[in-house]
Amino acid sequence: MRVLLTGAGGQLGQALIASAPDGLELVATGRSELDLSNPQACREAVQQHRPDWVLNAGAYTAVDKAESEPDLAHAVNAGAPEAFATVLKQEGGRLLQISTDFVFNGTQGFPYKPDQKRVPLGVYGASKAAGESAIEALFNGDPRALILRTSWVIGPVGKNFARTMLRLHQERDSLGVVADQVGCPTSTINLAQACWQAIQLGSASDLPPVMHWSDAGAASWYDVSVAVGRISQDLGLVDEPAKVKPITTADYPTPAQRPSYSLLDCTSTRAALQLPGEHWEEALRTVLTQVTST
Repeated sequence: MRVLLTGAGGQLGQALIASAPDGLELVATGRSELDLSNPQACREAVQQHRPDWVLNAGAYTAVDKAESEPDLAHAVNAGAPEAFATVLKQEGGRLLQISTDFVFNGTQGFPYKPDQKRVPLGVYGASKAAGESAIEALFNGDPRALILRTSWVIGPVGKNFARTMLRLHQERDSLGVVADQVGCPTSTINLAQACWQAIQLGSASDLPPVMHWSDAGAASWYDVSVAVGRISQDLGLVDEPAKVKPITTADYPTPAQRPSYSLLDCTSTRAALQLPGEHWEEALRTVLTQVTST
């Protein structure tokens, strides 16, 4: 089986490469090999490599910067999935599109199910929602095209909240971290496993066209920051963690509005993928154990 992977240089892409199943032919592309903002390049990549699957892990993920670069965000997050879906439908092959909890507005206060209506708040969420819509319009529920939404991605490499908090715990005595946004961190290690499981199972049987995957439990950014400090001290990464003060979203204004509650209901996906969920604190411990530099 041949898989064309996008976003190979990102934190999820690196985890996917590290955990690729034996016997799989992986064509890993990063920004230098494939410009996701160019739909023709996306179509040509599929025509050149003839993959059994496109695993579209590449994305424009700068949530705040997207507010000032909407055209680029939409080109990457909506245009590329549409281009992949179009050529795969025409020429054969399957698509696994990685999406986000930001397609929801966070107002309902209980976990979002995969079939709920998308109501994004900002440009980033809207661009990812548009990518999902384009795939659904072309495949109309055909399980050859899968959408896997995730949330709050963290890993031992790349730019993410856990690594940022580790650095701040090493550098500062105190921190203020938002406590009124609730979701769940997702380890790239566990997310990569879910992706490969989706591809392996989806090659042989029908999976739900939209799935949700995060680690288990719920947390605020404040909770995660406190846990990073405690676990990092346990691991000897910091001598004394910073004191973390809970603050509100209003105390920390950002260009993009974020959902106040974006917990994903992963029940049906865990059953479909036959994978148990690991609690986010245990997953965070594994991530921090593997951090080699910040």
